[in-house]
Amino acid sequence: MRREFTGRHMLFIMLGMFGTIIAVNLVMARFAVTTFGGTVVENSYVASQAYNRWLAEAREQDDLGWTLDLVLIPGRIVEAKTTPREGTLAGVAEHPLGRAPDQPLTFRRSPQGLWRSTTPLPPGRWRVRLELRNGGQSARFVKDVPA
Repeated sequence: MRREFTGRHMLFIMLGMFGTIIAVNLVMARFAVTTFGGTVVENSYVASQAYNRWLAEAREQDDLGWTLDLVLIPGRIVEAKTTPREGTLAGVAEHPLGRAPDQPLTFRRSPQGLWRSTTPLPPGRWRVRLELRNGGQSARFVKDVPA
Protein backbone atom coordinates (compact mmCIF):
# COMPACT_ATOMS: atom_id res chain seq x y z
CA MET A 1 0.00 0.00 0.00
CA ARG A 2 1.38 3.37 -1.02
CA ARG A 3 1.08 6.38 1.29
CA GLU A 4 0.34 9.80 -0.06
CA PHE A 5 2.88 12.62 0.37
CA THR A 6 1.09 15.38 2.26
CA GLY A 7 1.77 18.87 3.47
CA ARG A 8 2.47 17.43 6.89
CA HIS A 9 5.37 15.39 5.45
CA MET A 10 6.75 18.51 3.79
CA LEU A 11 6.47 20.44 7.08
CA PHE A 12 8.52 17.80 8.91
CA ILE A 13 11.19 17.80 6.19
CA MET A 14 11.44 21.61 6.27
CA LEU A 15 11.55 21.73 10.09
CA GLY A 16 14.24 19.04 10.15
CA MET A 17 16.34 20.79 7.50
CA PHE A 18 16.14 24.29 9.00
CA GLY A 19 16.45 22.92 12.54
CA THR A 20 19.73 21.23 11.59
CA ILE A 21 21.06 24.40 9.94
CA ILE A 22 20.11 26.59 12.91
CA ALA A 23 21.60 24.11 15.42
CA VAL A 24 24.92 23.96 13.54
CA ASN A 25 25.03 27.77 13.28
CA LEU A 26 24.40 28.14 17.02
CA VAL A 27 27.13 25.63 17.90
CA MET A 28 29.62 27.30 15.54
CA ALA A 29 28.77 30.78 16.86
CA ARG A 30 29.27 29.59 20.43
CA PHE A 31 32.70 28.14 19.58
CA ALA A 32 33.67 31.34 17.75
CA VAL A 33 32.76 33.53 20.71
CA THR A 34 34.16 31.36 23.51
CA THR A 35 37.48 30.24 21.96
CA PHE A 36 38.93 33.54 20.70
CA GLY A 37 41.09 35.00 23.44
CA GLY A 38 41.36 38.60 22.26
CA THR A 39 42.63 40.93 19.62
CA VAL A 40 45.59 40.29 17.36
CA VAL A 41 46.59 43.96 17.16
CA GLU A 42 45.13 46.95 18.95
CA ASN A 43 44.97 49.16 15.88
CA SER A 44 45.20 47.59 12.42
CA TYR A 45 45.99 50.92 10.74
CA VAL A 46 49.00 51.54 12.99
CA ALA A 47 50.13 47.93 12.46
CA SER A 48 49.89 48.37 8.69
CA GLN A 49 52.20 51.41 8.91
CA ALA A 50 54.88 49.31 10.63
CA TYR A 51 54.52 46.34 8.25
CA ASN A 52 57.35 47.29 5.87
CA ARG A 53 59.68 47.94 8.80
CA TRP A 54 58.82 44.50 10.20
CA LEU A 55 59.62 42.90 6.84
CA ALA A 56 63.00 44.69 6.70
CA GLU A 57 63.81 43.54 10.25
CA ALA A 58 62.87 39.97 9.30
CA ARG A 59 65.17 40.10 6.25
CA GLU A 60 68.04 41.41 8.42
CA GLN A 61 67.46 38.58 10.89
CA ASP A 62 67.41 36.00 8.09
CA ASP A 63 70.72 37.40 6.80
CA LEU A 64 72.32 36.65 10.20
CA GLY A 65 71.65 32.92 9.65
CA TRP A 66 70.85 32.36 13.30
CA THR A 67 68.72 29.35 14.21
CA LEU A 68 66.83 28.14 17.24
CA ASP A 69 65.43 24.66 17.87
CA LEU A 70 63.09 24.27 20.81
CA VAL A 71 61.94 21.15 22.69
CA LEU A 72 60.13 20.46 25.94
CA ILE A 73 62.08 18.03 28.11
CA PRO A 74 60.80 16.07 31.15
CA GLY A 75 59.75 18.33 33.98
CA ARG A 76 58.27 20.71 31.36
CA ILE A 77 61.59 22.52 31.03
CA VAL A 78 62.08 24.42 27.76
CA GLU A 79 65.36 23.46 26.07
CA ALA A 80 66.80 25.40 23.15
CA LYS A 81 69.68 24.78 20.79
CA THR A 82 70.89 27.98 19.16
CA THR A 83 73.30 29.09 16.50
CA PRO A 84 75.33 31.00 17.54
CA ARG A 85 75.93 29.34 20.90
CA GLU A 86 77.20 32.52 22.57
CA GLY A 87 75.13 35.40 23.89
CA THR A 88 72.03 35.55 26.03
CA LEU A 89 68.57 34.07 25.60
CA ALA A 90 65.38 35.29 27.25
CA GLY A 91 61.70 35.22 26.45
CA VAL A 92 58.12 34.79 27.48
CA ALA A 93 55.64 31.94 27.11
CA GLU A 94 52.15 33.03 26.10
CA HIS A 95 48.99 30.97 26.11
CA PRO A 96 47.82 30.85 22.45
CA LEU A 97 44.29 31.94 23.38
CA GLY A 98 45.31 34.40 26.08
CA ARG A 99 43.51 32.47 28.81
CA ALA A 100 46.50 32.01 31.10
CA PRO A 101 48.94 34.66 32.29
CA ASP A 102 52.24 35.05 30.44
CA GLN A 103 55.16 33.10 31.89
CA PRO A 104 58.52 34.92 31.77
CA LEU A 105 61.38 32.63 30.82
CA THR A 106 65.03 32.96 31.76
CA PHE A 107 67.62 30.51 30.49
CA ARG A 108 70.92 29.06 31.71
CA ARG A 109 73.48 27.02 29.87
CA SER A 110 73.39 23.27 30.48
CA PRO A 111 76.61 21.21 30.66
CA GLN A 112 75.86 20.07 27.08
CA GLY A 113 75.90 23.69 25.86
CA LEU A 114 72.12 23.93 25.42
CA TRP A 115 69.86 26.59 26.91
CA ARG A 116 67.44 25.39 29.61
CA SER A 117 64.69 27.43 31.22
CA THR A 118 65.11 28.00 34.94
CA THR A 119 61.39 27.42 35.62
CA PRO A 120 59.05 24.78 34.17
CA LEU A 121 56.07 25.66 32.00
CA PRO A 122 52.59 24.98 33.41
CA PRO A 123 50.60 22.23 31.67
CA GLY A 124 48.98 23.12 28.37
CA ARG A 125 49.93 24.52 25.01
CA TRP A 126 52.23 27.56 24.90
CA ARG A 127 53.66 29.92 22.30
CA VAL A 128 57.19 30.94 23.24
CA ARG A 129 58.65 34.28 22.09
CA LEU A 130 62.42 34.31 22.46
CA GLU A 131 65.14 36.86 21.85
CA LEU A 132 68.72 35.77 21.27
CA ARG A 133 71.35 38.49 21.73
CA ASN A 134 74.98 38.22 20.74
CA GLY A 135 77.18 41.30 20.71
CA GLY A 136 75.19 44.17 19.27
CA GLN A 137 72.89 41.93 17.23
CA SER A 138 69.69 40.16 18.16
CA ALA A 139 67.17 37.80 16.64
CA ARG A 140 63.60 37.04 17.67
CA PHE A 141 61.91 33.67 17.36
CA VAL A 142 58.37 32.42 17.94
CA LYS A 143 57.90 28.71 18.56
CA ASP A 144 54.91 26.62 19.67
CA VAL A 145 55.35 24.19 22.55
CA PRO A 146 52.90 21.27 22.47
CA ALA A 147 50.75 20.33 25.44
